[in-house]
Amino acid sequence: MDKNPLQHQLDMKRSLLDQGYLDEQFIQLEELEDDDNPNFVEEMVTTFYANSARLLQNIEQALGSRPIDFTKLDDSMHQFKGSSSSIGASRVKKECTLFMEYCEAANAEGCIRTFREVKQEHASLKTKLEDYFKLARQGGPSAGGQAGR
Repeated sequence: MDKNPLQHQLDMKRSLLDQGYLDEQFIQLEELEDDDNPNFVEEMVTTFYANSARLLQNIEQALGSRPIDFTKLDDSMHQFKGSSSSIGASRVKKECTLFMEYCEAANAEGCIRTFREVKQEHASLKTKLEDYFKLARQGGPSAGGQAGR
């Protein structure tokens, strides 16, 4: 028997948590959804991705400048990490922390290598969350906020 969209969504959320893509913050955001704001988490994630594109572009430009301003890089990544934390993007946050450690050590090569990982995790999570929210919409109103309760 086929699973319903809500069960698929629950399974997907469990998988994203188990694989470390998301953390408890994402679940807490879902608990804020209600009848007045049934798409709260999806709107937060959409805003995160819209704003993060600018931050990533700024970091990329700073990495390409010479000499590299590691303080500016660290500040930009700190902001990006905070935004990632706000939606529960655990893997992205972990890569941000590593990037910031390379900034502190003024290790340009480490920053460049880790920035690729930051972008990879960012893009991978975006695809996974798009699928997740698609399932939420198939599940009907407030399925996202009710999933896993």
